[in-house]
Amino acid sequence: MNQTNIRRPCVAGQFYPDEPDILFNLISSFTGRLAQKQDVLGCILPHAGYVYSGRVATETLSGVNIKDTVILLGPNHSGNGPAFSLMPQGYWQTPLGNIEIDFRLANLFLSSSKYLKADNFAHADEHSLEVELPILQYFKKDFKIVPITIKTDELDILKVVAEELVGVIIKNNLRSSVMFIASSDMTHYESQKSAEKKDALAIEAITALDEDKLQAVVSKSAISMCGFAPVAVLLRAARLLGAKKGKLIKYQTSGDASGDTSSVVGYAGITIN
Repeated sequence: MNQTNIRRPCVAGQFYPDEPDILFNLISSFTGRLAQKQDVLGCILPHAGYVYSGRVATETLSGVNIKDTVILLGPNHSGNGPAFSLMPQGYWQTPLGNIEIDFRLANLFLSSSKYLKADNFAHADEHSLEVELPILQYFKKDFKIVPITIKTDELDILKVVAEELVGVIIKNNLRSSVMFIASSDMTHYESQKSAEKKDALAIEAITALDEDKLQAVVSKSAISMCGFAPVAVLLRAARLLGAKKGKLIKYQTSGDASGDTSSVVGYAGITIN
């Protein structure tokens, strides 16, 4: 293993425990009643500290057959790197082990897209994809990833990128072996009542697989979801791959964990199939 191509965790010990046994047991405590697993084209998962959003992400993934390759789409919080940053090779390290990047698929995407750029810098300090990985590892020991961060909300470009990704998947007959995960928290720092009301509008658009409607309600209602762009790419891609519906698996806010409902962040776990 080339040590220079290992992306080391930046929020282990902060967003989630850095001790493997403690981390594994924490995720286990979130599972609840195990759901019957199904194939999905994608999921939308939150990316906050596990004490706040871990249960939403875990319960959502507990009912999913995780595919051999997971295409991870997340918002770029740092502003580093290009508009679409794809880390094309190496490994991502978590306390539960290393996860290999799907080099072949990553490079097929890069060679077929005018927007995706090979870049490691945007990923170095970005937590939005990292926090999903231990939960994925809890349910599936061996899978690969294609990590992509996005820092544009231009819907026309997001649709083109989705079409580029789907073109590669269809051309290479990969529909049954890949899935998407879009990482997004919902409304930020409003009252629980306000967050629930606004997020219900966004969730309605998402489960209808309608990225245009999602953009409209996010704009009209000033919904501060940080992952609009990755969710829009997922919705467009999944629909092109034959998805018919989305399903809300679980919704919570940070207030459900902290008890403070005056200023919360919303978290939604949604499956697309």
